[in-house]
Amino acid sequence: MPEENIIDEMLSDARERMAKSVETAIHEFSSVRTGRASPSLLDRVVVDYYGAMTPLAQLSTISAPEARLLTVQPYDKSSIKAIEKAISDSDVGLTPNNDGNLIRLSVPELTEERRRDLVKVLRGLAEEGRISIRNVRRDVMHDLRELKNAGDASSDDEHRAEVELQKLTDGRIADLEVALKAKEEEILAV
Repeated sequence: MPEENIIDEMLSDARERMAKSVETAIHEFSSVRTGRASPSLLDRVVVDYYGAMTPLAQLSTISAPEARLLTVQPYDKSSIKAIEKAISDSDVGLTPNNDGNLIRLSVPELTEERRRDLVKVLRGLAEEGRISIRNVRRDVMHDLRELKNAGDASSDDEHRAEVELQKLTDGRIADLEVALKAKEEEILAV
């Protein structure tokens, strides 16, 4: 029965990796704005800091002192221009205003057109999540076939594991769809 243990381990590993993919996608969803200022809006912004692409959160303190205002306080004042450029070039849709020490980002009301654009960004992030989940499935399917071809698992065991893996994949993609739908509704709510 050692092959069943190996198959169980493979499925358990797939379950964890798929759950992480869903978690990552949901975290990415939080970086898409909904009309309220939230420091997580800037999570995906990376700054060219002396040649190294560095997440904005590692270079500054980001806070939301008001419902429609974000402030970015760089640790290194000399990086303020690079931070400003990174925010302008990103897909967050905010215009930086810099006073030499602090960058202020006003979060305007969302127009209908901007809401639709944000939903497109959101769907792109969801697709990345689905691809990540399917990649885990593909990797485990490959490992199962290798196990069968090496004679370490029977065809029946491989088939049972593949069915279980597909159920797992479908379940995780459904979790992602539920999160996507909820975030879409949040963005489209006026």
